[in-house]
Amino acid sequence: MTKMIRSIFLLILFIGTIALPFIHTADAAEKKVYRVPLHQEVEKGLHAFLQRSFKEAADEGAETIVLDIDTPGGFVDAADQIAKLMTSTDAKIVAFINDRALSAGAFLALYADEIFMTPNGSIGAAQVIDGSGNAAETKANSYWLAQMKNAALHNDRKPKYALAMANPEIDMPELRAPKGELLTLTADEAEEVGYSEGTVATFDELLQKLDLEEATVISTTETFSEKAARFITNPIVVPILLSVASLGLIVELYSPGFGVPGSMGLTALFLFFYGHTVAGLAGYETLILFLLGVGLIIAEFFIAGGIAGIFGVLAIIGSILLAGTNLAFMAVSVLIAMAVASIGAVVIMKFFGKKLHLLNKIILMDTMDTENGYVSNENRTDLLQKVATTLTPLRPSGVADLDGERIDVVSEGRYIDRNKEVVIVAVEGFRIVVREKKNEEEQGL
Repeated sequence: MTKMIRSIFLLILFIGTIALPFIHTADAAEKKVYRVPLHQEVEKGLHAFLQRSFKEAADEGAETIVLDIDTPGGFVDAADQIAKLMTSTDAKIVAFINDRALSAGAFLALYADEIFMTPNGSIGAAQVIDGSGNAAETKANSYWLAQMKNAALHNDRKPKYALAMANPEIDMPELRAPKGELLTLTADEAEEVGYSEGTVATFDELLQKLDLEEATVISTTETFSEKAARFITNPIVVPILLSVASLGLIVELYSPGFGVPGSMGLTALFLFFYGHTVAGLAGYETLILFLLGVGLIIAEFFIAGGIAGIFGVLAIIGSILLAGTNLAFMAVSVLIAMAVASIGAVVIMKFFGKKLHLLNKIILMDTMDTENGYVSNENRTDLLQKVATTLTPLRPSGVADLDGERIDVVSEGRYIDRNKEVVIVAVEGFRIVVREKKNEEEQGL
């Protein structure tokens, strides 16, 4: 019995010894690295792509995500969203600065657990600028400085360098950033000050540094929808798209029926909501409100009154404001679009002589004058030259008797006593002008 147990034990040990290399290889093969590009500008559409990539990495059990960074920067609100996504991810995040990580790119790189740079890489120049390319106002700049400091402290990096990247008032001449200049670190300088864990020439060399050379690398790429969403949600494109939409709809209102301008306007609105929905900025309730507005506008062409069109426009404006995360920016974009539409309407009316056909349903466009057959009262021109007798003194108005009919009359300005014969010399609507008969005879002489 003892001999049989020993034989079984030796067999198990032999099988385990043979299988050990295969088990080790299988474990190594199970290691997965997700390589996620963070290229071009940092904007809201990028967040949706990164969110999908991080979710795929989690579903695949990847322990490491490498952000391949090459960006000139972007927008603060988008960078904030992506930073929150990075901090809520369980996987280790490595920033591979493959050329440049400037402005918002530097901010996001600091949120990575480790930073590696190519020899020609750079990180920094993170001052907030406004739409005109100038330094942002004090309030916005103060907020951004606090965010840069938090980003550095997130992984125990010295915040003074992050602050120097965003504040030109900090003096660091030893790093080519005297007062008045923003700090931008080279690969060697970043490694020297602790803002980089190393310099690598290639992605494969980075994997060696991370002891992941045997890992399976999965590279994610943007889908067509995500690329379109990134373009459409760009803060520069949004007001342009809304302006095209508003101008197209305004031109359509000056044209009978529904044609190319209206189709162009609705297409621009559709693209706007498509991009914001794909980017995760607009929910289904926003889309439903938009479609309701479009339906009301279309119904306006078949229903008289104008109420449907007014509510349709309000519904669309409301859905546009709700589509973005920044209400102030969306409001400014809507105002720009409305200004463009107003200018377009003025040009169409003044230079092309077009009339707003839609207003025919809610505004009375006809003029009621005698040339068109309209009269406001009975025109008694048959009374001209007839003789009446004053029943009251005319000062200058009063009452006269004309063949038993009491009529209101007015003299030409002279006083006429009662029981005087007067001649009707003019009839102007309700106004009957008379002249004393003897004066009429005198003028006839």
